[in-house]
Amino acid sequence: MRIGFGFDVHQLETGRPFFIGGIKIDHHKGAVGHSDADVMIHAICDALLGAACLGDIGKHFPDTSSEFKNIDSKILLQHTCVLIAGENYKIGNIDVTLCLQEPKISGYIPEMKKAMCEIMNLELNCLSIKATTTEKLGYVGRKEGVSCYAVALLLNQNE
Repeated sequence: MRIGFGFDVHQLETGRPFFIGGIKIDHHKGAVGHSDADVMIHAICDALLGAACLGDIGKHFPDTSSEFKNIDSKILLQHTCVLIAGENYKIGNIDVTLCLQEPKISGYIPEMKKAMCEIMNLELNCLSIKATTTEKLGYVGRKEGVSCYAVALLLNQNE
């Protein structure tokens, strides 16, 4: 078994689309980034890559590459899954905590789980998504940004 930890953060800006967990969230602000800035998928990719000792998301999908400009992060997640499978790992489970002052996302969680689990070939009960605020503290509390933490367990398919 291998455990990996991922973290990502993105600035929020008025008028941008807001993608979290592979779906579009209805909100007046969205995340700023080279790709679609899906903070949850980026944290998950980092956790998976870290568990497999394959580096980080920036190594595989650099923000200096035009290939990844405005890319749908679900494509990055799919490619990450191919990379870890190539190392003979499969995903055991993933636990995610999203830090966001607004909007409330609890109603979106089932759709997020469905979207990401289909890509990762993972049972719905193997992906936990939680959300919290920062009690109006820091950049998240001031609604300037969003952050996400992820922990992933990989299982060696040879054992």
